[in-house]
Amino acid sequence: MTTQSLQTGNKIARAAAFVYGLVCYAIFFVTFLYAIGFVGNFVVPKSIDSAPIIPLEQALLVNVGLLGLFGLQHSAMARQEFKVWWTAIVPRPVERSTYVLFSSLCLITLFYFWQPLGVTIWNVENPVFRNLLHVSFGFGWLVVLVSTFLINHFDLFGLRQVYLYLRGKVYTPLKFVTPGPYKYVRHPLYVGWLFAFWSTPTMTVAHLVFAVITTAYILVAIQLEERDLVAIHGKDYANYRDRVPMLIPFSRRKV
Repeated sequence: MTTQSLQTGNKIARAAAFVYGLVCYAIFFVTFLYAIGFVGNFVVPKSIDSAPIIPLEQALLVNVGLLGLFGLQHSAMARQEFKVWWTAIVPRPVERSTYVLFSSLCLITLFYFWQPLGVTIWNVENPVFRNLLHVSFGFGWLVVLVSTFLINHFDLFGLRQVYLYLRGKVYTPLKFVTPGPYKYVRHPLYVGWLFAFWSTPTMTVAHLVFAVITTAYILVAIQLEERDLVAIHGKDYANYRDRVPMLIPFSRRKV
């Protein structure tokens, strides 16, 4: 095979990786928008509180299994040990895009097979408080989105990796920085998720199960994520963790 043929094949591989990254991102973006409607019970054909179709006990088991599947995938594939093994199979430039794709597919599976449970736990009827909860819901999703851009949205979702690969440039990991809300809490993105999942004027059993399990997952995921961050950034992150609260701004900090 000639040098020119190798160069042509390499360019095709780089272009294919870039297109793959774009497709993975597009799937994520649509899934993200659907998630807003799913949790908020608007626009989408099937939401968290659609009409129940199977018995409560069976529906509960299905939903717990779906949430467990997402949590297992989302955490396992994010670990450094898994990445070392995974990149022996999947090319490194598309590793993050593949992670994003698998996470989106798990969420799509959850949306499709989710079983509403009925039974209302609370219903806020006062219009002022209902509106406040709706605003809090929107605020949560906004915090999630803004937080990703503050730490480099395009790196987080794999686009930077495939773009650099397309240009023939070496990928360089992001430096450890603490912009904006990261100065007040270590995980503003998770804070946004908590606002989004708990801010609802009508709390059903299905929504409560979703909120409780995702909250428990977030608390576990933070421990795993911070272990990796300390391994990657060393004393910089260890000192940051000692100085800045995890989720609650202005709470008592460690000395």
